[in-house]
Amino acid sequence: MTSPLNPFQIDQCLPQIQCRQCGLPSCFDYAKSISRGESLINRCPPGGEITIKALSRLTANAIIPLDPECGAPRELCTAIIVEDHCIGCTLCIQACPVDAICGTAKQMHTVITAECTGCELCVEPCPVDCIDLESHTEASVGEPSPWSGYSARAVERARQRARARNQRLYQLSSDSQQSVPANREHLRQGIRESVKRVRERRNSARSGCSTS
Repeated sequence: MTSPLNPFQIDQCLPQIQCRQCGLPSCFDYAKSISRGESLINRCPPGGEITIKALSRLTANAIIPLDPECGAPRELCTAIIVEDHCIGCTLCIQACPVDAICGTAKQMHTVITAECTGCELCVEPCPVDCIDLESHTEASVGEPSPWSGYSARAVERARQRARARNQRLYQLSSDSQQSVPANREHLRQGIRESVKRVRERRNSARSGCSTS
């Protein structure tokens, strides 16, 4: 009888982008799914062939090509908020799996570049399309990781920040369940009003350019 796979060991084979391209909420959830035999080892595009080979050695499963349904490997990038267009809706803050975006409601948000994993999860929720992605051109500092452009320190920090965020959200969820519906509707209304104002400003700017 074979011993069960350790999800913590499996998690060490993942680059900790927390992108959810594997179809699960976090890298550790994917690791647990592999340990239970519920997921194949080829569902991590950021890890690519390096991760597949590492997982193959650890799990004694055959090396298989990356699952195309999960997407293709892509270069490391960093999210940038176009601050002039930001309406302070906080949706990007809620989407970031490593708490790499700071700001408060109705105030300008900023990406903590050193903590951003380039997961791209903040892009789609933004109602005013004010988040751009820039190629990560800085060389990794410190001990390298198996993945090009990632330092071992950055990988571990992303892992710890993701776990800390999940623990914080779990603790908050039981305390705020009763007020969530009212708060969400208030937030939606504020976002709708802010989006309307931004669109009016943009349309006004375009009209001014066309008449000049």
